Amino acid sequence: MTSDAWRRFRAQVDLDEYDARWARLEAAGEAIHGEADVVASLAPTSVLDAGCGTGRVAIELARRGIEVVGVDADPDMLERARRRRPDLTWVLADLATLALERRFDVVVMAGNILPYAKPSSRPAIVATCGRHLAPGGRLVIGAGLEPGWPTVAELDAWASDAGLLLDARYGGWDRGPFVGGYAVSIYATA
Repeated sequence: MTSDAWRRFRAQVDLDEYDARWARLEAAGEAIHGEADVVASLAPTSVLDAGCGTGRVAIELARRGIEVVGVDADPDMLERARRRRPDLTWVLADLATLALERRFDVVVMAGNILPYAKPSSRPAIVATCGRHLAPGGRLVIGAGLEPGWPTVAELDAWASDAGLLLDARYGGWDRGPFVGGYAVSIYATA
């Protein structure tokens, strides 16, 4: 379930401009696929993009030959993803109650998925994503560490409760050292 903060964010975001921003960055030579780089480095054959938005990460993973399923609770964002790649599987669902009846090598939450979720549903989202991991799978979560948003200690506790162990933590999608401000956390199935 999304939070009031997400609803405020979405009320201010023009989706055409959101997508155009990424296209401008890429055209300017910026590396915009750090999330896909991290996920691909784990050598998955299947990925669940949990909170896929307009599909940027999922589409890049598919371009790299990885089977991907995108899930989001925002129908407008998901419709954009479907228009961009109608051949991929896109699911409209709440991550706290998601039940896809299959497992994936990697589940990725790229961006501020947990911070924009209702605080009471954050542990359930981590647990649900953990249940969608195949044996030996990895849960990859990237998010800012702003006041009122989940801390790495909270994230680690929710992952532990879900039977996951911290495997690595970086300060960004470029895999630089973690120093605070932003964290990319990779959890392994126990």
